[in-house]
This record gives sequence, structure tokens and C-alpha cells, in this order.
Amino acid sequence: MKYTMIIEEGENNYSTYLPDLPGCVATAKTIEELKQLMHEAVEFHIQGMIEDGLPIPEPNSHVEYIEIDKIAA
Repeated sequence: MKYTMIIEEGENNYSTYLPDLPGCVATAKTIEELKQLMHEAVEFHIQGMIEDGLPIPEPNSHVEYIEIDKIAA
């Protein structure tokens, strides 16, 4: 399965979440570390759902980009 991962940059770190797996989040100092931690978090999250007898959500989120011209200040 391939889930959409949203990455946000903070002042001192990066954070990420998956819209299709609510509650599955990670934070890290670098994007590379963030990706690794989120991979581990997803495996842990899904394993917990399996153990609790919960259905595993199918990936449904899609990413699209909107391009705009630079807006003058």
C-alpha cells in the first residue's frame, strides 16, 4: 500500500502525518530521519490495528498541486 505523507516544516524540525491513517504522526530534525521514523510508525500503527481487530484503511488521499504566478507585495 502507498499512503500519502504530508510533511510540514517547523522552526526547528519537520513533522508528518498520513491523512488516511489518523493518529499516525512523526517528527524529526531532518526529512531523511522523518521518512524513516514515519515508516516505523506506520508499521507499528497498522500492527496495533490488526491486534485490535480494526480494519486497515485503504489509501484514498491524492496530491495535486496548484501553480500560481508570484504575487507582488
